[in-house]
Amino acid sequence: MVKAIWNGVTIADTTDTVVVEGNHYFPLSAIDAALLKPSSTTTVCGWKGTANYYSVVAGGAENKDAAWYYAEPKDAAAEIKGRVAFWKGVKVA
Repeated sequence: MVKAIWNGVTIADTTDTVVVEGNHYFPLSAIDAALLKPSSTTTVCGWKGTANYYSVVAGGAENKDAAWYYAEPKDAAAEIKGRVAFWKGVKVA
């Protein structure tokens, strides 16, 4: 079981993650969507495409842009479509 936890709150919990470049990408169905707040931030990866971000809101605090996803990943990263990864202090174990 892989979990994503921040500020004492479990954001995601599943046995089905895809690991890319050391990051666990969780399926949307395993994530508590109520804890994610859409962000206008985007970044570009040469082989994955354009990443969009969510801020994580949990335990009365907000962690800006702590989750990202590729809505339309390039073909080389097709396996992460519909999945979300975490960083910025979100513990994934």
